[in-house]
Amino acid sequence: MNALVAGFSLSLSLILAIGAQNAFVLKQGLKKHHVFMVCGICALSDAILIVAGVAGFGALIASFPAIESIASLGGAAFLIAYGSRSLISAFTAEHALDPAGDATASAWKTALACLAFTWLNPHVYLDTLVLIGSISTQYSDKLMFTAGAVAASLTFFFSLGYGARLLTPIFQQPRAWKMLDGLIALIMYAIAASLLLRVLDWGPG
Repeated sequence: MNALVAGFSLSLSLILAIGAQNAFVLKQGLKKHHVFMVCGICALSDAILIVAGVAGFGALIASFPAIESIASLGGAAFLIAYGSRSLISAFTAEHALDPAGDATASAWKTALACLAFTWLNPHVYLDTLVLIGSISTQYSDKLMFTAGAVAASLTFFFSLGYGARLLTPIFQQPRAWKMLDGLIALIMYAIAASLLLRVLDWGPG
């Protein structure tokens, strides 16, 4: 039971930080746009990475640091592009929150964007493969530790995606959408900058 609680607590503490992936899930939840699919992709991706980390693949990343650099460059490029799109939307688009959701949007494009936010983010690999993987060695019951970590990810993403609709009254106002788009753009640019600085070895760690 201790391993289960430890895995859940560690995973939840890592995932709670505001980031590009969480901002994307929040926005999809507010739009009621393929919410189950988006939450499922995020949770399943986390589960795969957590299991891999506990199984020992974190050592592979540590042995070949070039993998992290390549992922950082790809992630930064994607975040800059998506951030720019959000910034343009904040200044030009006329937003309206449709209570029925956005049924005409492409599930395929949404899924690809969700996968990109997850798999092009080097911080995800650091948190799951390296950090969770290394801490799991302290517990003899790795199965329970892994189950706790996966459960935390599942709980968080579905709570964020479906809990976002509680903010619907606020986002009935177009101004609120513009502010959200602006905030998302800032988050994307900040994370992209941190990734580039890490590649150039100007940042911490």
